[in-house]
Amino acid sequence: MRSLELFTGAGGLALGTRAAGFRHAALLEWNRDACRTLRENVRHATLPGVEEWNVIEGDVRACDYESFGRVRFVAGGPPCQPFSIGGKHRGMSDSRDMIPEFIRAIREAKPFAFLFENVKGLTRKAFKNYLSYVELRLRHPEVLARSGDTWEDHLARLEDVHTRGSREGLHYRIVRRLINAADYGVPQMRERVFIVGFRRDLNIEWHFPEPTHSREKLQHDQWISGRYWEERDLEKPVVPARLVAAVNRLPTLTPIRGEPWRTLRDAISDLPRPSPPSEEPGTLFHRFQPGARAYPGHTGSLLDSPAKTLKAGVHGVPGGENMIAYPDGGVRYLTVREAARVQTFPDAWRFTGSWTETMRQLGNAVPTKLAGILAGSIAASLVPRHG
Repeated sequence: MRSLELFTGAGGLALGTRAAGFRHAALLEWNRDACRTLRENVRHATLPGVEEWNVIEGDVRACDYESFGRVRFVAGGPPCQPFSIGGKHRGMSDSRDMIPEFIRAIREAKPFAFLFENVKGLTRKAFKNYLSYVELRLRHPEVLARSGDTWEDHLARLEDVHTRGSREGLHYRIVRRLINAADYGVPQMRERVFIVGFRRDLNIEWHFPEPTHSREKLQHDQWISGRYWEERDLEKPVVPARLVAAVNRLPTLTPIRGEPWRTLRDAISDLPRPSPPSEEPGTLFHRFQPGARAYPGHTGSLLDSPAKTLKAGVHGVPGGENMIAYPDGGVRYLTVREAARVQTFPDAWRFTGSWTETMRQLGNAVPTKLAGILAGSIAASLVPRHG
């Protein structure tokens, strides 16, 4: 099934949708360094089918989506800085708000389905009405604002259309969920908002895939059964004081369903030692980055928990989220390959740019594994009748 990828970045979401069977008619991205990363992988054909990717560098506001012909799926994560807790919180007043462009892509391409991703901050109380506005626009992408309308004026018109119920034209049924990537086997505690829509005329029933992993199972395996430490040939430490209350609430006999959260140790333990700064890191992009230090509020990710959320940052990379915190108190920065493992990129994937620039690309990415799970479920609903 042909698809469009908007705001592609380093390709995390695009790799997941590719794994689900979608064929990208185009991948749209404005950032030059991210486009270089994509083209580097196209040039080296790092994964099957990637050599056919059509990477378009430029502003999506200049794109004619009808020019791509019939597209059955659109996916993208519009820039999240306007709504990020770590950003400037300008929201709908921020010129970087590209959500309207995602909606325009839906209106012009008329796909069977779409997948929209954004930061948890979009669900904050300050943006509650704007999120309602976004959802109504996704449901009714052909109901346009009139000249001179504010977004609040447009919201009122959309509410009228929606409550009226009967209307011809393009209409999507949507569902929204706040998802923690760790609950789906990603070794990172990363909460993001996903909105999935299916064209109304398809009459498709769909729900988000159920979580496969849990914090409780990890805590049980670490502090009740001790299985976590035994399987990794490690000595079981004393339960940290911060976890005592949670561990005491865990069932000791009743099995906890699912798999344990994957930890940072699980993600990176099989990698060799990072190469020194003076040496080429090789195809793994696994070079030591000096300068890491810990201080209050800047403590790094614990080895035996999922990593903290990797962040791109507004003014450079906030290193606390991009450091490893060892049990002995030592810290060091994640290498590019370790950060890519945290975001579940395949090891074959190449990155371009400095460490800081590459970490920005990785901080903006959708975890490939989570993208594949969601896109795979969407594809499974489309293929039987519309493949």
